[in-house]
Amino acid sequence: MKAVRAGFLPLLDASIVIAAAELGFAEEENINLHLMRETSWANVRDRVSVGQLDVAHMLAPMPIAQNLGLSPLSVKMIAPFALGLGGNAVTVSNALWQAMLKQGANELGDAKANGQALHQVLLNRSPITLAVVHSHSAHSFELRYWLAASGINPTKDVNITIVSPGLMADALASGAIDGFCVGEPWNSVAVAAGHGKVVTTKSAIWRSSPEKVLGMTQKWAEQNSETLNRLLRALHKSAIWCATIENRETLAGMLAQPSYLNLNEKILLRSLEGRLIDDIPRQDFIQFYESSANFPWQSHALWFYSQMARWQHIALTSENMVIAKASYRPDIYRGALIGTAAVLPDQDAKIEGGLPGLNTGGFFDMITFNPDAIEDYVKRSAFFGALHNN
Repeated sequence: MKAVRAGFLPLLDASIVIAAAELGFAEEENINLHLMRETSWANVRDRVSVGQLDVAHMLAPMPIAQNLGLSPLSVKMIAPFALGLGGNAVTVSNALWQAMLKQGANELGDAKANGQALHQVLLNRSPITLAVVHSHSAHSFELRYWLAASGINPTKDVNITIVSPGLMADALASGAIDGFCVGEPWNSVAVAAGHGKVVTTKSAIWRSSPEKVLGMTQKWAEQNSETLNRLLRALHKSAIWCATIENRETLAGMLAQPSYLNLNEKILLRSLEGRLIDDIPRQDFIQFYESSANFPWQSHALWFYSQMARWQHIALTSENMVIAKASYRPDIYRGALIGTAAVLPDQDAKIEGGLPGLNTGGFFDMITFNPDAIEDYVKRSAFFGALHNN
């Protein structure tokens, strides 16, 4: 039995890793999966980098940022498996929500209407403070994307700060921040405590969009290739189980345990069913297996890189594009899962937001992302998006 140390943060999108250990999927592949709960994404990144963790539930842009030299340690990382699509939301304080309602916000979480309402609110007040979990996270980039496409300049009209997921609700309650973008169940925790209102979701901003990956160092992957293949097969089985609607109550009970999320089971079930806004289940809020949710699309990696360049975190160069693209490893995914029921696309990248048959997703501003035309995309979206320009 091969021991593998896996880090995770207490979030809904750690479900596949947790269920793989809890339900014996890892053991079936002769892997003893040791789960280690962490407190911050920087901690996860650094512990993987120095070898204290073998693999981790990781922010999807984190391996890209690491490989581009945007992290303290110079250690190459890869992502051969995605841990699902969606799962985030944007929550604001009750006071800010009331101001947005006066400007035409709606209760249904519509990204366009509520973004425009927030824009109108900000025309008449000083910058607000919104929190994300890490500078190089999907939360950070999708929040900036939503704000910019709504006519809000994220570098002038908003102060974006960093707060750990589990502290978001308390930060909102204390008045330290005016809102946040975070993964579930921390939006639901804030709402249940009466501290705020969910105004939109990741699935409304970019349907079927990437969120977390299984991250590791390139060295560990190369030295443990067969173990990695077996681990990916275990995660594949776990993803199918997590995606099965009939298993949601069992999954909520599993996640509620003190060693995992340590939260109310009813809140977790509500999150899993996508009942964040109007108590109507939304199956596309978080996707564990459907829509090729586990395939490490290199177009996802390149979109994250395009946002890093857009917000001037890194230079836009052909060399950096190659590095970003190579951070995601669909070749390893295919090699591990050939012969299983997994969908194995025959291409590594796709047009995001508009390629029939491969992607049901779309951006709320109706802009598509072509990974073969990144330079033009970044130049066109330098600060503001389609809704602002039209």
